[in-house]
Amino acid sequence: MKAWSLLGNSQKLDGGAMFGNAPKAMWENWVKVDELNRIDLACRALLIEGLNGKRVLFETGVGAFFDPKLRERFGIQESEHVLLKELAAIGLADTDIDVVVLSHLHFDHAGGLLAAWQEGQAPRLLFPNARFIVGAGHWQRAQHPHPRDRASFVPELNALLAASGRLELVEGDNTPSLGDSVRFHHSDGHTPGLLLAEIAGEHSRVVFCADLIPGRAWVHLPITMGYDRNAELVIDEKKAFLADMLARNVQLFFTHDADVAVASVQRDDKGRYSTADAHAVWHGQAL
Repeated sequence: MKAWSLLGNSQKLDGGAMFGNAPKAMWENWVKVDELNRIDLACRALLIEGLNGKRVLFETGVGAFFDPKLRERFGIQESEHVLLKELAAIGLADTDIDVVVLSHLHFDHAGGLLAAWQEGQAPRLLFPNARFIVGAGHWQRAQHPHPRDRASFVPELNALLAASGRLELVEGDNTPSLGDSVRFHHSDGHTPGLLLAEIAGEHSRVVFCADLIPGRAWVHLPITMGYDRNAELVIDEKKAFLADMLARNVQLFFTHDADVAVASVQRDDKGRYSTADAHAVWHGQAL
């Protein structure tokens, strides 16, 4: 198998929202802050070639489906569909993808499934040859979201996925399209039914951390986001998850870290987690 880290557009969001109850005096040491108190965030996807004989894309980033007003509100930095450009740069198109795995359906992770906004045009689903994998529990959340996170979902996307005939809901730790090559870890702290996909290569393993651990700063156990449904549960889930990843030497893939795509996890003698062996990009990385 070979792996690529691909950008799926980028955002600037309020740093306080991204770091929950952590004081700015702490988190401003970890990230750059602009004059509006916003921090840079990637919306990164992971492409694996040769996974169970398939070309598999883990997430699609936020994409460019928002109209200009909403694009500005949510700090989307590019008007074009960046993921499609990234795929084209390695000789691929959305039609070449066999499977798209979605950790969850919040717009900054699944919006790239939709074509770029055009005035007067209805939303259109891309990736016409792909099966779409979503956690069964999260799919139910997406159909009936709580007021706390209703604005994070795209109703038109849910309807298009349901109508595609290619939606595959995950109940357990594996799914037919990916077989034993992918093991799903389940998380409910950020949103119910979040899937964390662990990919087993011939020589190494990597796990897509999604919004349980959006980037290196959130490896610190007490650090959570204001967007998390249950901050205490996030901390408990991270503690068990990171201990497991460390024990088995599984690399962490970050979707929102502006500077680093992949890193290894380490723990000091006081039990504090951090990262090492950071990689800004993967480009045809052998697994």
